Amino acid sequence: MMTYAAAAALVAPFPSPSPSSTSLLSLNSAVDVVEVQPNQDSVYKWRLVLAYDGTRYAGWQYQESPPTVQCAVEKALIQTTKLPRKDLQLVGASRTDAGVHAWGQVAHFVTPFNYENLDRVHMALNGLLPSDIRVRETSPASAEFHARFSVKSKIYHYKIYSDTIMDPFQRRFAYHNMYKLNTAAMREAAKYFVGKHDFTSFENASHNDRVPDPVKHIFRFDVKEMGALLQLEVEGSGFLYRQVRNMVALLLQIGKEAIPPDIVPYILASRDRKELAKYSFYLPPHGLCLVSINYNESHLLPPPDCPAKSFGMHHTIRKCKVVYY
Repeated sequence: MMTYAAAAALVAPFPSPSPSSTSLLSLNSAVDVVEVQPNQDSVYKWRLVLAYDGTRYAGWQYQESPPTVQCAVEKALIQTTKLPRKDLQLVGASRTDAGVHAWGQVAHFVTPFNYENLDRVHMALNGLLPSDIRVRETSPASAEFHARFSVKSKIYHYKIYSDTIMDPFQRRFAYHNMYKLNTAAMREAAKYFVGKHDFTSFENASHNDRVPDPVKHIFRFDVKEMGALLQLEVEGSGFLYRQVRNMVALLLQIGKEAIPPDIVPYILASRDRKELAKYSFYLPPHGLCLVSINYNESHLLPPPDCPAKSFGMHHTIRKCKVVYY
């Protein structure tokens, strides 16, 4: 079995499978997935696009307890591939926080074998996953592709429902605001975030050992009104821990006209999280959704001798054979 270190070192084109050896793997007694056994030195990388309702999960990142999205996906992959967790090396593009949702989370994993068809793999994974997590797309990935390090930009949406009475169908995916908001002031303030800035003031203390670069590039920050629903859309090269929620929380205070729009550059320049805390407040995670992730186009090119990507299998109704009288 090939180690991940050796797999990561491979930058050659996608290896060609050996046509002389095939095997049939039965998955959950429901679907058969044909895998082609390659040479011992081969490694294959696969990309997943995932959507999930983050309500009952402690975020994406793997933890022993409580449950996380990565845990659920790994469990399905282990059952599908019959490989141990350490060999799959599942990596997610974004470590979404507890309660945060996703429509376009991206992850990759590796196997020592190739597949002839990804539709059945796709079906098997969704058959094993809980109903609040879905694989939207399964595709082969080049050796150069990395779910996290190949990212060019990420797009997040935060939804705010502004009305005296909360829409019960929005309660799990939008923050309820009962104040009248000055959206023009919010748009003016959002423009100050656009560009390359040090966002130290908007980062919460993180529990991991990584020391992230506080300088991020925000490409756009739009405030869109859709009736009672206000959708804040932000695209950036990357984000610090809870940065998006902290930016939105400040814009909400500006929308309530508690503080002026030009306070944004002042707080950015302070590079002090305590300065933001004087004007802002805690914003819950359920209004936030990771919508999509953009990558270097060269890293998305399909490798040779690989199966076509899968968007899921469509079922058809066969012609009814019942005789009508």
